[in-house]
Amino acid sequence: MGIVISMKVEIWSDVVCPWCYIGKRHFEEALAGFAHRDDVDLTWRSYQLDPSAPATSEGDPADRLAEKYGMSRAQAEAAQARVTGVAAEAGLEFHLERSKSGNTFDAHRLLHYAATVGLQDAVKERFMAAYFAEGEPVGDHEVLVRLGAEAGLEPEAARAVLAGDEFAEDVKDDIEDARHLGIRGVPYFVIDRTYGISGAQPAELILKTLQAAWTETHPLKAVATVEADAACADDNCPV
Repeated sequence: MGIVISMKVEIWSDVVCPWCYIGKRHFEEALAGFAHRDDVDLTWRSYQLDPSAPATSEGDPADRLAEKYGMSRAQAEAAQARVTGVAAEAGLEFHLERSKSGNTFDAHRLLHYAATVGLQDAVKERFMAAYFAEGEPVGDHEVLVRLGAEAGLEPEAARAVLAGDEFAEDVKDDIEDARHLGIRGVPYFVIDRTYGISGAQPAELILKTLQAAWTETHPLKAVATVEADAACADDNCPV
């Protein structure tokens, strides 16, 4: 039996990035249609949109958005409505009016821990659903412990990680790695450190990229040739 070479997919994203959640759904749709999906090794990489954010942010989400980007409240609400509509097309229900933004560094640390016990994707999903649909403050340690437990993490182990600085260097390494790769926005999908996809691109594009990457690393190898009269060619076939 030959050795199966897996495909490495790394996705840089932030827990509070709406396009990252939409991109997650697009990737999942693409993966469902990929013939070699069982050979895909997925890793979620850390990225912080606002490293200077406090643990939890107060105030109205639309007002915070307007202030951050120098726009009117009406423009902020229109931007929220647009991304909510795109999310709905991807099967996601956003309630951005409930969102409680904050610093995501510790959430990323817990995601690195979750990877060590085979639960990273489940925890990532729980964090994002909690933030975008349920208004949970993902910068709060006890909230992170509870959400992690709902995704399968052992609560005391999660609490111990958050109480110290475990996995802090892993988060920093991911962010530095993104800088070296030229990643300036998320989501960003990297396949076998060869193909890069920026943004929440359609599932069809992601699937085509997965297929192209697989073909490149698993080229067809001819194991035998046949006599001319044992195969059909365009100019030589008795039909």
